[in-house]
Amino acid sequence: MPKQRSVVSLDLILEELGDFGKYNILNYAFLLFPVFLAGMYGFVYVFEAPDISYRCQINNCENAENNSSWLTYAIPKVKDEYSKCERYPLRDNVTWSNATCTDSVFDASRTEECSTYIYSDEDSVVKDFDLGCQDWKRTLLGTVHNAALIISLPLTGVVSDRYGRKLALSVVSLCNGIMGLIRSFSVNYEMLLAFEFLEAVLGAGAYSTAFVFAMELVGPKGRVFGNTLINLIHVFGLMTLSGLAWWLQNWRHLLQVIYTPALLIFSYLWILNESVRWFLNKGKNEKAVKILHKAAKMNKVVLSEELLAPLYELNKVTAYHDTTKASETHRSQKIKESSSLMQVVKSNVMRKRVAICSFLWVTSTFVYCGLTINSVSLAGNKYINFILIGIVEIPANIVCLLVLDKFGRKKTLISSYFLNACFCIGLSFFSKDQKWWSLGFYLCAQFFITMSYNCIYIYVSEVFPTCVRQSLLAVCSSIGRIGAALASQTPLLAYYYAQLPAISFGSMALTASILVFILPETINLPLPDTIEEAEWLSNKRKNVNHRERWT
Repeated sequence: MPKQRSVVSLDLILEELGDFGKYNILNYAFLLFPVFLAGMYGFVYVFEAPDISYRCQINNCENAENNSSWLTYAIPKVKDEYSKCERYPLRDNVTWSNATCTDSVFDASRTEECSTYIYSDEDSVVKDFDLGCQDWKRTLLGTVHNAALIISLPLTGVVSDRYGRKLALSVVSLCNGIMGLIRSFSVNYEMLLAFEFLEAVLGAGAYSTAFVFAMELVGPKGRVFGNTLINLIHVFGLMTLSGLAWWLQNWRHLLQVIYTPALLIFSYLWILNESVRWFLNKGKNEKAVKILHKAAKMNKVVLSEELLAPLYELNKVTAYHDTTKASETHRSQKIKESSSLMQVVKSNVMRKRVAICSFLWVTSTFVYCGLTINSVSLAGNKYINFILIGIVEIPANIVCLLVLDKFGRKKTLISSYFLNACFCIGLSFFSKDQKWWSLGFYLCAQFFITMSYNCIYIYVSEVFPTCVRQSLLAVCSSIGRIGAALASQTPLLAYYYAQLPAISFGSMALTASILVFILPETINLPLPDTIEEAEWLSNKRKNVNHRERWT
């Protein structure tokens, strides 16, 4: 006879336990470490393969000084800079055996592609693997990394939902460390690309696993603060990446420094406790009770026996309210049914919700990653620009914390997407000379997309039921990585029209703001456990008591 789970409102127990007692803080601290590392791993390719300065190599003319007068005769200028990929050929009647490096030997009426290149002293895979004039190979690293997440996130989600949050987090972090370190020793571009893909496929699910793990530690009132804390730590990881890249000035050393700490997370198998919510969902009530008592002891609180009573009755279906046996059995059956992703496919409401949430995630990743990646192309020091992008995310996280619980998830998402669209499209009206206006609008656009990105994580985790929450979170997030993969290619769009990336970002954000109107509000509601409860979130009768409705 299959084991049935005891039906309890864990949110009530967590409320009594306290959202941020000693137990919660300690476990959050452990979970924030992989989040910090993920902040670096997500964009390290920006500093692995930056667009560095280089030009054609002119044989028989080269010397220690690249600014020699002959460069003017040998290489055409594009926007006041020497062309990276073209040179003037020798005149038809001239050979190097009888030529000197003067204007008389070069034919300025036509150009030819370069075959070899002189690179600047900047460190980059472009220089190490001779990728001159192959920008598509440079940007392909970011595309491959983010495309791999389409596989990684659902895979990690399934492992996490089936075998536990702790095991999934420990294993994927170990894979992160191993694959990242091997990548640092790449001997050619193909090896680098292969391990960029493998590291993302096997290890990129660490962030989503840590996020779900952390969200399940706290009750409804603590989720917004917990989400904000996670996002702030992620931002610090982003800023630390830029600082380390600036200091080390070597992409191999950078990879070695940031990926080695990931190996330590494997020890979480012995350090961390499993998620109580996951244990309850799997019917492992005894283990859940043991952890709850441990948490209560550390937090110096006494849990009500009335709340814990249903957990002691294994293989029986109980509820917190005075309900009939039939209603209890019905709820138990619903929980069992909703454990399958097929139930999501059969539900019109859930299918629509998954589709919209996926598009919102595509938009968030496309705009957020696109703005972050292109920040190193702004005028000024690229490391400082990247840090500024991180700095502006700090107030964005704080504002998000203040408004989410006051105005709700929907209004926050609609407003932040719309304002991001305004600033992104506004960027297209500034010339390159108006750098301060451009920078101001750029940072404002980053501010509002950061708010959207932060909100979408907590919002999506609230509109799906417990038993498939991480799986669906992973599905939406992985589909969303299509946006990140496309964002990696946006620097190439600027070659055709300088403002095209900004216009693309704004158009996507505007569409997303409209679609949010279709979704339900989830403010102050407990996490749904069944498909029925998740569907009910779309019920517009505000006065219905949700706990009575679910039982």
